[in-house]
Amino acid sequence: MVMQLVAPRLMLMGGGSVAKLPEVLAQLGLSRPLVVTDPFMVSSGMVERALAPLRQAGLAFAVFSETVPDPTDTVIEAGVAVLKAGSYDCLVGFGGGSPMDTAKAMAILAAAPPGTHIRAFKVPAAANTGAVPVICVPTTAGTGSEATRFTVITDTVSDEKMLIAGLGALPLAAVVDHELTFSLPARITADTGIDSLTHALEAFVSKRANAVSDDYARSAMRLIAPNLRRVWADPSNAEAREAMMRGATLAGLAFSNASVALVHGMSRPVGAHFHVPHGLSNAMLLPAVTAFGLEAGRARYAEAARVMGIATEQEGDQSAAQRLVEELRALNHDLKVPTPAGFGIDADKWNKLLPTMAQQALASGSPGNNPRVPDADQIVALYREAYGR
Repeated sequence: MVMQLVAPRLMLMGGGSVAKLPEVLAQLGLSRPLVVTDPFMVSSGMVERALAPLRQAGLAFAVFSETVPDPTDTVIEAGVAVLKAGSYDCLVGFGGGSPMDTAKAMAILAAAPPGTHIRAFKVPAAANTGAVPVICVPTTAGTGSEATRFTVITDTVSDEKMLIAGLGALPLAAVVDHELTFSLPARITADTGIDSLTHALEAFVSKRANAVSDDYARSAMRLIAPNLRRVWADPSNAEAREAMMRGATLAGLAFSNASVALVHGMSRPVGAHFHVPHGLSNAMLLPAVTAFGLEAGRARYAEAARVMGIATEQEGDQSAAQRLVEELRALNHDLKVPTPAGFGIDADKWNKLLPTMAQQALASGSPGNNPRVPDADQIVALYREAYGR
């Protein structure tokens, strides 16, 4: 079997590694970064963790901080205008998934002919070219975007969260510093943590999984599963924070090389139409979608349960797989994950949009990777099941 694998050229990991960002740029022959971040990273002073070393190294840089949650096509266009107006030789995405995804999409769109819309690159198109390299510095242990060939951008005309994939979205380098996560609020810690667990699990059960993506996924699940409740209960636990950050990056490498599946396909429309944070919408859907795929993918789900320490090695597949579903439900309960109803989404609006969301989920291609591939009616039924009371 021939496997095609992608990963950043250079990854620097460990506490305090953000201080070495100038050294990473120097190794790659880069010196004029445009730092892409969001308003909170600026107002909180967090972005100074990256800017101060750049300043001390005497590098010329600028900051684009107009990134929004669920980054939009209009923000990408604004960012490209800033990029093209300067003489920058790279983009540094600093923050959670939104700034990193924004930087990736900026690089892709900036390489396209003038007048091109970012929707031209949504799957099944291949976005293999970027105008400048992207370096990612994550501040959450969640999206794994620092290690993937994907970016997700919202089309403001259709309210569709577009999956964009290709080598143009693959960071050249990543600086992964768990000390940047110590100040995260509990809600973000939980949601991004379940996001990374979803990445690992979906990569593992994906029809596109391979031996190497499996290695990444197993390692990620071993790190994330026992530590997610620990960081929720004790945000200052450095050992657990480091494990979660490493697990999130490994999960990113796993799904970048195996793709995600039905949870992500269904999650993107929820985020686009109801502005639910990506990790939270994944968490809302994960137990129901896992139960849906259980019969078709029982052996893989059972192995995942054993890897996570939920089931014993001696336990049969049926029992182990069922334990996984029970654990995912318990995790949502313990981490206070609301249902869509509990989040405040209006039932009538939810039900009205279900056919549209089901079609958008299918169009993303991700549901086709699921152990059990649904049709539109089954996706609608899963949305109804997940809605809650």
